[in-house]
Amino acid sequence: MSSLFLKRSLPLAVACVAMLMLGGCASYDGRLNSTATQYLGTDGSIVTRTSTASLADRISYWAGEAVNGPAHIVINISQQKLFYYRGGKLVGISAVSTGREGHDSPVGNFKVQKKEKEHASNLYGDFVDASGNVVVKNVTFKVDVPPPGAHFQGSSMPWFMQFAPGVGMHTGFLPGIPDSHGCIRLPDRMARIFFDVTPVGTPVTVEK
Repeated sequence: MSSLFLKRSLPLAVACVAMLMLGGCASYDGRLNSTATQYLGTDGSIVTRTSTASLADRISYWAGEAVNGPAHIVINISQQKLFYYRGGKLVGISAVSTGREGHDSPVGNFKVQKKEKEHASNLYGDFVDASGNVVVKNVTFKVDVPPPGAHFQGSSMPWFMQFAPGVGMHTGFLPGIPDSHGCIRLPDRMARIFFDVTPVGTPVTVEK
């Protein structure tokens, strides 16, 4: 293997590892929960994980129980993180996945409009049969045509908090990059916490 190839390949490999460390694939890919899985460190060394905790949860935390004051949520798209403030103090951080290209998350100042513990998309989901078995994955309602005997089932969005038309924060898949149709995906643990502590009307700022 030539030194030129190594020089060109190493930055890409390091970038991929960085994306994995920011992402939350662990709940969806068993390899990322295994301590046997090895990663390339930023210095070129081989790193073996010592914890099976979700990669997304490792950079996510909540410490707002003893802090009072009005809440304010700030979502930073470039960092793929959510910052939760109470009384002007930072009391929580969560990894997120925002809207991918063509489905960008709205930028600006908003407020939590409504909360639904069990929410399902009315636009994106799967075609399922009468028994609920998935026939065709990742379809768009009224755009894709269901096979005979199948019907549309919207994607589950637990702990949903809407802050813009058709856009909200909810439990979802975090690959470490913008990947949603515009919503803000969260690790399930953080989505549950934020849902419980966030009143309707809470300001939400989405910034690039």
